[in-house]
Amino acid sequence: MTNELVALLDGGEIGRLRNDARGRLAFIYNDDWRGSAGAYPLSLSMPLAAQEHGSAVVQAFLWGLLPDNEQVLDRWAKKFQVSARNVFALISNVGEDCAGAIQFVASDRLEALRSGKDDKTEWLDEAEIAKRLKALREDHAAWRLPRDTGQFSLAGAQPKTALLLKKGQWGIPSGRVPTTHILKPPTGHFDGHAENEHICLRLARDLGLPVADTGVMRFKNEIAIVVERYDRHVSGNDIIRVHQEDICQAMGILPTRKYQNEGGPTPSDVVELLRTHSTDRAADVETFVNALGFNWLIGGTDAHAKNYSLLLASGPHVRLAPLYDVASILPYKDIDLRKIKLAMKVGGEYKLDQIGLRQWQKFARETRVDADELVASLVSMAKQIPDLVADIHARAKKEGLENEIVERLASALSIRARDCERLLQKTQTAP
Repeated sequence: MTNELVALLDGGEIGRLRNDARGRLAFIYNDDWRGSAGAYPLSLSMPLAAQEHGSAVVQAFLWGLLPDNEQVLDRWAKKFQVSARNVFALISNVGEDCAGAIQFVASDRLEALRSGKDDKTEWLDEAEIAKRLKALREDHAAWRLPRDTGQFSLAGAQPKTALLLKKGQWGIPSGRVPTTHILKPPTGHFDGHAENEHICLRLARDLGLPVADTGVMRFKNEIAIVVERYDRHVSGNDIIRVHQEDICQAMGILPTRKYQNEGGPTPSDVVELLRTHSTDRAADVETFVNALGFNWLIGGTDAHAKNYSLLLASGPHVRLAPLYDVASILPYKDIDLRKIKLAMKVGGEYKLDQIGLRQWQKFARETRVDADELVASLVSMAKQIPDLVADIHARAKKEGLENEIVERLASALSIRARDCERLLQKTQTAP
């Protein structure tokens, strides 16, 4: 097995990823890349000021490109005959289509990739996509069929697959051709998650938050939430990879520590990261804080640091990426709100029912944002949610979304929003 991979950003070589005999990783930037006018780092945790970066930050970045799903990693390990705990070996086999613009390519694959010799797409009809979604729903590790040649890797624990959509046709790309959309089927205990995520993202968009574009699609008897990748940009007949990384990667933190209670980033950490690196820090801090508030309002319990990302481009240009993986815990049966916790603390509290005006005011002090503006934003969102949800619910029914979770979600979101509005205003006027 090779001990070196070439790192490409949008097709251009920027450096080398090395794995020594003792399994220690290093990333070395090319001098030509570091000296170029439009250069930007592979990760904020690996600034261009240093040519070489050591194992800790490299491990964190690479693991952040891989699924948080042991079943998938075990499946890949068996397929490629490598260890499921060897991040270099895994990336060697799936690193040609990752989140962002990065591609990790073995030297002996470089010529074929650059020449386009391996560029091809296996086009799928509706029945074939339905078959794949059914297999994925029943086996959450079935991201690809064993015979598929195209590579891709995505972070996260949910079952998903990534496909190319071009001129109305779906396909499995390989070579230089990237995937453009992520498809997620509903899953077991959290049946209706596809509809849940789609509705919550639509609600966030209607409230003015930047979000990934989604739709719910049917393929024969199968349903999936279809997410348009914000890290892909269509330019004529070309599909351009746009670089991104999640907050854990940007801070050099392993994905096993994505939750704050596991030692992961706090809201203050994220705000400070944005103030330090964003090229529009005021707008990005406001978006992040409002996103935290939105998750509090809807009972979005999985808004950990890996579910926020940064877009990186030449300059370097750094912006908070659109929101994604947003869903509510509220519509699921047997949920005890007194036990529900957010992924990040607000004013020292995780539990939904322990967070009110005082906690948000404390949060504002901790993050150095205007408390009055923050509370006004929360109240405004809470006031708007019931009417927006009613409209989204009506549109969902017209779109043919039939899962009973849609009805429960619409009701739960409206009730929760009114409760939060009363809580903020009651506490605000208390002596």
